[in-house]
Amino acid sequence: MERLYPQLILDALKNVRYPGSGKNIVEAGMVEDDIRIDGKRVTLSLVFDRPTDPFIKSVVKAAETAINTYISPEVEIKGNISVKTKQVAPQPAVKPLAGVKNIIGVSSGKGGVGKSTVASNLAVALAAEGYRVGLLDADIFGPSMPKMFGVEDETLYMHKVDGRELIIPLVRYGVKLLSIGFLVDKNKPVLWRGSMASNALKQLITDADWGELDYFVIDMPPGTSDIHLTLVQTLGITGVVIVSTPQEVALADARKGVAMFTDPKVNVPVLGMVENMAWFTPEQHPDERYYIFGREGAVKMAKELGVKLLAQIPVVGSICEGGDDGEPIALKDTVAGEAFRHLGREVIEAVDERNATLPETVKVELKKG
Repeated sequence: MERLYPQLILDALKNVRYPGSGKNIVEAGMVEDDIRIDGKRVTLSLVFDRPTDPFIKSVVKAAETAINTYISPEVEIKGNISVKTKQVAPQPAVKPLAGVKNIIGVSSGKGGVGKSTVASNLAVALAAEGYRVGLLDADIFGPSMPKMFGVEDETLYMHKVDGRELIIPLVRYGVKLLSIGFLVDKNKPVLWRGSMASNALKQLITDADWGELDYFVIDMPPGTSDIHLTLVQTLGITGVVIVSTPQEVALADARKGVAMFTDPKVNVPVLGMVENMAWFTPEQHPDERYYIFGREGAVKMAKELGVKLLAQIPVVGSICEGGDDGEPIALKDTVAGEAFRHLGREVIEAVDERNATLPETVKVELKKG
């Protein structure tokens, strides 16, 4: 290994780019002039604008990799990069999603009922109707939207808006999209305590440039947790869509979900229920129906609970294929595609009905963008 000196370290670090600006971290002034060398051991500091910067971990790891790659794997750098943040004046509080007219939560009592599939296709269906739509993958521990939209390998960037550095959502099929999946290793589990997950979620909401939207769809994590309470407390949610399959075990959990949102302490309107996997339909025989998970369980529950049944979504092979290929089925002229487009129209109607009951001072008027 050649003799180490500071400029050699800086040259290696020029190969690391900060995702927020696209500049290398040396050019961006993020490497402090405190590089210390003791034999093979190197220590240094990286400076970020704020302690909540979403790219801290990925940039530190990239810096370690660059030094071992461009200089020598013998350099002892892992764990020797410290993180500092600039001292900046506190910024005034900004109302979350001030330019968003309607916030729609998509929730389920349990996992495995196709909640994310419903959320992604609902967002695409709303965009296809001409509305301005955003989609937040708030399923912190199992983010799937990057895969469903075919953007797993995309890089997020930031830009300055009114003096604030904001994350730029990706745009796909007319939908603005953000997911915690863009900020973590897709091959490793997300091992976060509840408070860490809640803080990461708040950042995707408040530190992103969502702009003006007619609908902001949130793919919530399954179950009932502090993540749900964070969303309810942070945002003025217009209403939620509850997803369930016809199975009794799924319906029991869906009932808990409805109870949580209608609890006086939470008080979020339930726009309606979606019965997913309502029946199996062979792609070549769209008139045939096989009720493999039970029949109309969610239909009966919606009636019992006094909530609207928004749609019944059949099981069709192309739904899975579309999600895996990054092309939501709502874009296609199929039985399942029409079912999701129908869901989009039903949600629009349910939101209009809900807004019609609001006082004149808080009503919103949707304009197709």
